Amino acid sequence: MFDVKDTDFFDLEDESFDTIMEDDISFRGKMIIKKPFMIRGKVSGTIVSESDLVIDSMAVVESEISARRVLVRGVVRGNVIGRELIFVTASGSVDGDITTAKVVLEPGCSFSGKCTMVREGNEI
Repeated sequence: MFDVKDTDFFDLEDESFDTIMEDDISFRGKMIIKKPFMIRGKVSGTIVSESDLVIDSMAVVESEISARRVLVRGVVRGNVIGRELIFVTASGSVDGDITTAKVVLEPGCSFSGKCTMVREGNEI
């Protein structure tokens, strides 16, 4: 249908992630992440990532998020900063403001908040 650049992390297999937080794990606090990370469980607090972050389809995240690229397949309640890209799939939901250089909201997703797009190369 359409091609979106910088979405190669859609093609990553589980083995591509340094860490996967499984669906039977709940975490409360601040996460600081350096490598690609996938969340399938529940998180509340703050997430700061230098790399890519995937919120998988069964995940519920109530956090302020900052990452290079963010893929939302599950539920996010909180503001999201994606320095390069935020992609919300049809199964995804974001209830909060998003700030990014590029944003994709697939038909069927849920987004409630304000979207601010910045030029690539500008510091977010």
